[in-house]
Amino acid sequence: MNGSALHESHAPASWRIALPHTAAAVPVARALVRTALAEIEHPADSDTAELLTAELVANAVEHTTGDAPIELVVELLPTDCRVEVHDPDPAPPGDLTVPGPSYEPDPWQEHGRGLLLIRTLSSSCGHRPTESGKAVWFRVPVVPRPRRPS
Repeated sequence: MNGSALHESHAPASWRIALPHTAAAVPVARALVRTALAEIEHPADSDTAELLTAELVANAVEHTTGDAPIELVVELLPTDCRVEVHDPDPAPPGDLTVPGPSYEPDPWQEHGRGLLLIRTLSSSCGHRPTESGKAVWFRVPVVPRPRRPS
């Protein structure tokens, strides 16, 4: 099945890769998301998916210890792109819930901007415990493509 047939059938596709527990994991994760979306011409916003993936992977590297790899899971579904980053630390990340009306983030604060981006730019996000730590995830919805004139 070629990429265009996969896109036309809206069949789900997924990738799973172990990344090193170093900053080198960030560009590799971005490249995987970009390539996955391009390969099947998935209509989710690639720039947003790449940016949020980079934030999750960077957070996992910065806020967890040890050399256990970080796992990146990318699922392309008919309605959205779901990205999950697994790390060995069971402690939940900072607040991924959507802030209330009185919440005013400090955009100049050094830490916490990544989670703010994830909350703001994703259609949904969260975290869950895993057998070996936790998974933090987000979804980026499909963007309708303009129709080409016939």
